[in-house]
Amino acid sequence: MTETISHNRQKKIAVIQDISGFGRCSMTVAMPVISAMQIQCCIVPTSIFSNHTAFPNYFFDDYTDRMPEYIDNWKKLSLEFEGIYSGFLGSRRQVEIVSDFIDDFRTGRTQVIVDPVMGDHGRPYATCTPELCGGMKYLVKKADIVTPNLTEACILTDTPYRPFGWKKKEIEELAKKLHAMGPGRIVITGIRQGEYIANFVYDRGENLQFLRTHRVGTERCGTGDLFASIVVGDAVNQVPFARSVKKASQFVRRSILRSMELEIPATDGVCFEEYLYLLHDRRKEK
Repeated sequence: MTETISHNRQKKIAVIQDISGFGRCSMTVAMPVISAMQIQCCIVPTSIFSNHTAFPNYFFDDYTDRMPEYIDNWKKLSLEFEGIYSGFLGSRRQVEIVSDFIDDFRTGRTQVIVDPVMGDHGRPYATCTPELCGGMKYLVKKADIVTPNLTEACILTDTPYRPFGWKKKEIEELAKKLHAMGPGRIVITGIRQGEYIANFVYDRGENLQFLRTHRVGTERCGTGDLFASIVVGDAVNQVPFARSVKKASQFVRRSILRSMELEIPATDGVCFEEYLYLLHDRRKEK
């Protein structure tokens, strides 16, 4: 009797974003973090960079045209995923490919997480064209969880941006607008509150709260990717949402402090490698 081969005996997350060989961002953050959380990380590259674009020089190879054939081979293997996570996307076409991927691979147990990387400090990135922005709004409709920063939340909801002075009621309204688009769980990140940096948690219209930590150091590349990757892994591991956001915030802060101790340039991201062991929830061990 021939044994049926299954590739779905272990939890898996499909991660769709770019690969930067140096600089600790996007895929090179997601892979070790998700693996440390005892989940197989399966990658769909959107593009390849020698190092990310905050450096003065970089090599870039667009992978858009090869993505459909790449994904088709996963269909032939009948792969199933407990999580689908999209990060930085460089074009409307990539958004469409991710949308199709969700439709083709989503099952009743799949958590879809969209990190709508479009801008920061009130300004959209150069790649965030009106076409891409419109596509991202459509993609957010398919998400269970979204993790926009304040700028991205404003872009998605057509809300005027300002850097300071946001009241809880105003942030709550932003979250409600995002919730009305489709996702049940929302965290709006990077809200400045004096000496604190806050994340606003919205969990299916309940458990609305600010989770704050003291701001440390200067901004560093890849911290948003680190934060989102932890939230993704926790979602698949069924960790309560607010607990996950708090855990991710504390992990990022610890990694920033260590990077400052080692005098690591801000472009080089954060030194999270020494703390990956903290992401493994030993209470789940048998």
